[in-house]
Amino acid sequence: MAPLASALFLTLLSGDGAAAWNRFRGPNGSGIASGSYPAEIGPAQGVRWSQALPPGHSSPILSAKRVFVTALEGENLTTLALERESGALAWKQAVPRARQGYFHPDNHSAAPSPAVDGDTVVVFFEEFGLVAYDHDGHERWRLALGPFDNAYGLGASPILVGDVVVLACDQSTHSFVLGVGKQDGKERWRTPRPQAVSGACTPVTWRAADGREEILLPGSYLLDAYEATSGERRWWVSGLPAEMKSVPVVLGERVYVHGYNSALNELGNQVELAPFAEAVAKLDTSKDGRIGAAELPDERLRNNFEYYDLVPDGTLDAGEWEGLRASLSALNSAQCIRLGGKGDVSATHVLWRQHRGAPQLPSPLVYGGVYWMLDDQGGLVTELDPESGAIFGKERLAHGVDAYYAAPVGADGKLYLLSQSGMLSVIAARKGLTELHAAQFGESCYATPALEDGRIYLRTASKLYCFGAP
Repeated sequence: MAPLASALFLTLLSGDGAAAWNRFRGPNGSGIASGSYPAEIGPAQGVRWSQALPPGHSSPILSAKRVFVTALEGENLTTLALERESGALAWKQAVPRARQGYFHPDNHSAAPSPAVDGDTVVVFFEEFGLVAYDHDGHERWRLALGPFDNAYGLGASPILVGDVVVLACDQSTHSFVLGVGKQDGKERWRTPRPQAVSGACTPVTWRAADGREEILLPGSYLLDAYEATSGERRWWVSGLPAEMKSVPVVLGERVYVHGYNSALNELGNQVELAPFAEAVAKLDTSKDGRIGAAELPDERLRNNFEYYDLVPDGTLDAGEWEGLRASLSALNSAQCIRLGGKGDVSATHVLWRQHRGAPQLPSPLVYGGVYWMLDDQGGLVTELDPESGAIFGKERLAHGVDAYYAAPVGADGKLYLLSQSGMLSVIAARKGLTELHAAQFGESCYATPALEDGRIYLRTASKLYCFGAP
C-alpha cells in the first residue's frame, strides 16, 4: 500500500476562513496533517505561546486565523476563539445550561468539539443543543435539543457537510442522526437509529460513485451510510460491537473502523443466553414476567446491569433482554470495509476483520503503511497491516503506560500520542515502536491535538499550547 497520508485528506478547503483541521480529528476525521512538525515539544520546549483556558474536554479546531474550543464556566457553556498567531482571546460567547445532565467522570459538559468552515462555527452541548456563530462571534442561530439518556453522556461532535450540520445522537433509547441547515438552524431531516443503544462516534464522509455525499456513522452492531442532504440510509455493514466510540478512517475506497464493548466480547469469551421466553421460565423467580439483576445467571452480567436496563426500572423486559443477547454475541474487532453499495452489504464488503487488540476510545490512525491501534489502558500499541489485518507487532510505550482518551494523530513521519495524565509520546510512523521523544505536561489531557501549517495545538486541563518553529 502506498503511503497513506492521502491527498484526499490534506487538501485545504477554499475560503478565507477555512482550514484543513476544521473538525474533530482533522481532515475528514483522518488524524493526518501535511507539513513539517517538531518532534521535541513539551511545556517548556518549542512553545510559541500558551493561554489559560476554563475547563473542557473539547479538542482545538482551526480556521485560517483562529483556534476554537468550548468550556464550562459556572452555569455557562462557552465557546472561545483564540488568535492562531498569538493565543490572544478574539471572542467568547456563552449559552446557559438548560439542565444539568449526567456524565461519566471522564466525560464533560464541554466534550464535543466545534466544526468550522469558511464562514461558520458550530458547537454542540448536550445540556443545551446546537449553536452557530460567524467567525467574529456573532450568533447566527441556536437549536434546543435533548434531554438525552446516554449512560455516559453524549460525546459525538458535529460536522459540516456542505450546507448541512450533521450530529449523531446515540443513546439508550430513541437514537437518531440529525441534519440541520447551516444557514438557518432548521431541522432538515432526522433518521432513527433503532439498533444504536449507546456510543459516541463522530461521523466522516465520502463521495459515492453517483456523486452523492454520504455520511459514515458506526453504532451498535452496524456501520451505516446516510445520504447527506436527505438522511436516507443507503447501505450498511453488520458485525460491530455494541459500544462504538471511535472515528472511522476513509482511505480511497475503504473505511477502517474498530470498536470494543467489554471483555465478554473478546473472541472465545462470550456468554450465551436463551431467548426471552425460555429465560423467563427458568430465571424469573419473582414471577413478574421480567428478569432482575439478582436473577441473572452470571456475576459479570449482574455487575453491569445498569448498562442493559435501558429504561431504568430494575428489570429487563423482552426488548432489553434481546438487546443484551445481541450485545453479548457481538465481537470486539477492527475491520476494513469496501465502501459503497445498497442495503446490507455485510457479506460482500468486509475485506478483513481482526479480533485482537481493538481499543474502545482512541480512534484508528492509518499512516506510514500501518493501521495503528492505541489501547485505552496501559500504553499498548498494536500495529496492523492495512491490507490484510495481520498483526505486525504489539508493544507498550516506554513512558506512556497510562489511560488514553485523546485520539492519536500523525504528520511528518511521526505519531503524537497524548495520555490522560499528560504524557506525550512521539513515535516514528513506521513498523516497530520507535519512540522519538516524551514529555510530561503535569495535568490531565482529554483533547486530541490539532496539527496544521507546522503548528501543534495541544489542550491540557488548564491551558492551550501552540508549538512550532519560530
